[in-house]
Amino acid sequence: MKNILVPVGSSKNALSHLQYAVDFAEAFGAKLFVVQVYNVYTKAGTMIKVDHIIERESLAFLKELVSKIDTKGVEVIVKTLKGKLIDTLELACKTANVDLVLIEPRTNSISDKVFLGETSGKIIKQMHVPALIVPEGYVFSKPSHVLMALKSAIIKKDHVLHPLKHIKKQFNATIDLLLVKTPYYNDGDFKVNKELKSVVSNIKETENATTFQGVLRHYESHDPDMLCVVRRKRGFFTKKWEKNTILKKDFHSTIPVLVLSGLK
Repeated sequence: MKNILVPVGSSKNALSHLQYAVDFAEAFGAKLFVVQVYNVYTKAGTMIKVDHIIERESLAFLKELVSKIDTKGVEVIVKTLKGKLIDTLELACKTANVDLVLIEPRTNSISDKVFLGETSGKIIKQMHVPALIVPEGYVFSKPSHVLMALKSAIIKKDHVLHPLKHIKKQFNATIDLLLVKTPYYNDGDFKVNKELKSVVSNIKETENATTFQGVLRHYESHDPDMLCVVRRKRGFFTKKWEKNTILKKDFHSTIPVLVLSGLK
């Protein structure tokens, strides 16, 4: 894991989140890209160069944030990017060969009832790059026990497990696999291939209405310090993420959540 991207909003948690990102990047010897995306909608006849003003203020904001954290020798590159959020971030990730996107649950000041805000939810739902959701105020510590929850272990895409493998190797972490049989179960869904078997230490099967309910049922017995799920077209968070925001009553994690791109 060599390149990590951190989109920054205006939340009160920005400093804490950036410090976690630096600490995480330091563990891998990775480069950190700190970015803020802005878009400008102008009216006909407007004479003010709004773009330059926003870009200047955004860049100054990011530089000030970075100046307040301990960068620990990590190479931190600050960028302001103009364009539509997802398209711009996807292009930035492709250009910089980004391995992982670190996001905070709420990048803007919104209701305490919300776990993932509109922007964070959109990034998780629509981007194809693996992401790590870091709870607000969470202080970095090496993850030693990861709980991976899947309703289907079928893997068709190459390299999709790489972020999980990197975390396992770098932190010598134990990974438990929870296979959740839902009403949408298909024959062969629990067939674990050699690649996945080589990553996990323990495999447990459970039957629940949803993958999330399976996680809730077995969370305490596994006592993980990181959760790993998979982004699917009809997967772990699909219904909750159709409106991008996720309420805490629907899903809330007090530990980092690694979201892999779709396995199929």
